[in-house]
Amino acid sequence: MTTVNHHADHPGFAGVAGLFIGLVMNVMGRAVARLAVELAAVSGADRVVDVGCGPGTAARAAARQGARVTGVDPAPVMLRLARRLTRDQRAVVWTEGSAEGLPLPDGSATVLWSISTVHHWADVTAGLSEAHRVLVPGGRLLAIERRVSPGATGLASHGWTERQAESFAAQCTAAGFDDVSVQMRTPGRRAVLVVRAVRP
Repeated sequence: MTTVNHHADHPGFAGVAGLFIGLVMNVMGRAVARLAVELAAVSGADRVVDVGCGPGTAARAAARQGARVTGVDPAPVMLRLARRLTRDQRAVVWTEGSAEGLPLPDGSATVLWSISTVHHWADVTAGLSEAHRVLVPGGRLLAIERRVSPGATGLASHGWTERQAESFAAQCTAAGFDDVSVQMRTPGRRAVLVVRAVRP
């Protein structure tokens, strides 16, 4: 059964507005990027894939740990911004793609994360299938979303309620992942919900 996400129809980022949003995301996302690196225990031995990388904040944080990193995003404006914000052009490979169609070979990542973007996946089932395909056995999956209130609308609803986080965790289990867990963290001013899993 295809699982349609609650913001899958949100318009993509483009033009001047997309550039402005990307710059804001770069600043606002630093604390969550540090959290992702910590939770995934990123090291120089890792190959990290950042799905929905946006302006590349978390991808660059992983690269600073010595990991080989690929940032994937469907929005060309975000990839252009990510390249411009990256001092060492060898640190990250940027490529256009989506969660449901990752342009990467099987078993090419030890860590795959999606930060503040899972709620935009058009097809969660397909996205998790791709994550399972791209990760090596023992590879770590990490999803982080802003905690939102049930019944929130507009921009305030971009994230997960606790129930949505639990639903995503259940879908991870159904997709064949092990050691699935859900937790709440507060890396900055706002709480986030974190789902972690391991590809067996």
